[in-house]
Formats: sequence, structure tokens, C-alpha cells
Amino acid sequence: MRRALLIILLLQSIIASAQVAHLLIPAGSPEDKDLQAVAAENDAAKRIPMLQDFLQKYAANPQAVIYGQWQLAQQYLDTDDTAKALEYGQKAVAGQPNNMDILVFVAGAAQRAKAYDVVVDSALRGAAAFNGIAAQPKPEGMDQEDFALRVKQAQDPVRSSYEFLEVAGLNAMLAEPNAKKRMGYIEQYITAFHGSRFQEQVMQLAVSTLGELKDSARLVSFGEKALAANPKSMSTLVVLSEAFGESSDAGAGARAESYARKALDLSKTQTGGDAGQLQLYTGMAHSALGNALLKQDKNLPAIAELKSATEELKGQSDAYSLALYRLGFAYAKTGKLADAKVTLTELVKIEGPYQPMAKDLLAKVEAGAARAPARKGR
Repeated sequence: MRRALLIILLLQSIIASAQVAHLLIPAGSPEDKDLQAVAAENDAAKRIPMLQDFLQKYAANPQAVIYGQWQLAQQYLDTDDTAKALEYGQKAVAGQPNNMDILVFVAGAAQRAKAYDVVVDSALRGAAAFNGIAAQPKPEGMDQEDFALRVKQAQDPVRSSYEFLEVAGLNAMLAEPNAKKRMGYIEQYITAFHGSRFQEQVMQLAVSTLGELKDSARLVSFGEKALAANPKSMSTLVVLSEAFGESSDAGAGARAESYARKALDLSKTQTGGDAGQLQLYTGMAHSALGNALLKQDKNLPAIAELKSATEELKGQSDAYSLALYRLGFAYAKTGKLADAKVTLTELVKIEGPYQPMAKDLLAKVEAGAARAPARKGR
């Protein structure tokens, strides 16, 4: 009995000293009765003024204020007023920054408002709160196995919230259009969600973002970290090849070629798994290799790789369109204007980000083809 009591007390000690916070409104208190009255009100339009009155009435009670702000934020979100929902949700977060329930609500509201900075901030706070449980010192007299079990028992009730925030943060980074801001989010996310189940995807996003920013030094560093985490990741190798393939630095083309060839070598050793996914990665590797060879003026081998890419990627939307554009460009670059015209004409019919580029290049190819006979007759 004494051991059971000791375990309960130690568990309570861990939870109390950890980073996750909770709101406490005593049952039967005036605050609780007023909140029940709000919940019982069927007219949603009346709940908002009732909650505003609640905030004024219990302004001296920090727990009641935070709870009221959170409830008010939910009411505003139900009326599609995301601005007010975020305003009151963030007020609640300011009062209790490590409350997982409030952070999940604010992250969800911010997702709806496409306020990616708020989503990421909520995710980072949630990660710090969740991981803070395990970061607490082990109580004196408790063995490590018991402590690990108590930490798990303290984390389990908020684990689903942590995982929601982990996904929300990743989605916000993927959606953020500004590469500089995105990279800032990524660096904070990697630290906060150390050992995340999305580590590979985040490292790939970092690599592609640094390529977009043309930050070659950090690109090399993150590339090495990404491969160290998973040296047999075809997707990471393809992302690295694409990033270096777009760099103008000396030696970047050769590095891009090396990564793409490693990806293709890996594809030959893959057994089982999703055949369609493997074909997608193989096609993308051929496309990346073709691009790398083009950047090094190895045009004929580039065309061969890009033809393989289009065969592998047919039906794969943007990946196929990119390979087609590169192939059309390679044909045009080598003077194979008839082949370029056929390739680009197909691409012009495909809606997507490469359609305008294809139209522009096709116009130039057709203009070049029209001039070619005149030059020949001179």
C-alpha cells in the first residue's frame, strides 16, 4: 500500500513539475455554474456576450479568465470569425502557454486562417511542453525503469495532442511560400521535435528550401545530415540532386549528378515495397540526372536520361511535366527542333506550373524552325 501511494505521489510530482499545464475550475464554484449556463444556452448568438460578461465578472481569477478566453475563441470560430478566434485563443495561450488543449485549438484555427506563423508557434510550444515531462530530473530513490514508466504515463494523456501539433507544424512549413521564413520554421522544428517521425521529410524540405535560397554552404551541411539520418533514402538523394542541379556554384552540377546516380543505383537493390512509388522515385532520379547533365553541357546523355524519365513518370502529374519540359529544352538546345516541338506541344496541353513555360519555349522553337530553311537557302 505504501509503495502504491509512493508511486502515485511521485507521478503527481512529475506531472506537477512538468511543462504541460491544465485549467482548474472547481466543480460547483460560481465560475463553474456560470460556464454551465453558457453551455446550456441553445442560442449560439447569446453565448458570446455571456462569455464576455463572464470575463468581466471573474477578471480577478486567472484560471477563469483563461478558460473564458478559450471558450470565447471557440464560439468565434464556430461563427467563422477566425480573426476573433485567434485573438482570444492567443490571449488564452499568453495566460497558459503550455496548455496542450488550447495550443491544439489555436493551431487548428490558425490553419483555417492560413496563419502559418501561429501554427508553427503553437506546435513549438506544444513540443516543448510535451518533451518537458521527460526532461524533469528523476526523483531521488526512484529507479530508471520506474521513472521511464511514470514519464510515459504522464505523456500518454497528451500524446495525441503532441502528434496533432507535430503534423500541423509540418503542414504549415510545407504551405509557407516564403523560403526564408520556411527555413526559420524548419530549424526551430528540428530542435523542438527532435527524433520526429517526419525527420526525413523535414530534412528534405530543408534541402529543397536551401536550394531555393541558393545557400550552398548550408545546403551541403543539411544534405550531409539528411543522408546521415538515412543513407539509403532515394527520395533524399533525388531532392539533393534537384537542389544542387539548380545551383550555379562551381561543382554543383557534378554533385547533382553524383546524388542522382546514387539514387538510381539504390533503385536496383530495392525489393518488395510499393512498385509504383519505386517507379516514381526512379523516374524523378532520371529527371534529376538529366538536368544535372544538361547543366554540365553533356547534352546527348542528358536526353537519354530525360527520355527514360518521361517513360517512368507518365501519369505522374507535375513530375512528368517537369521531365517533359527538360526534355523539350534539351532537344532545343541541341538543335533537334522537330523533337522539341513534339515534346513541348504535348506539355502545352497539360495544365500546371510548366504549361506557361512550355508555351514560351515552344514559341521560340517554332520561330527558330521557321528561320532555319531561310538560313539554309543562303
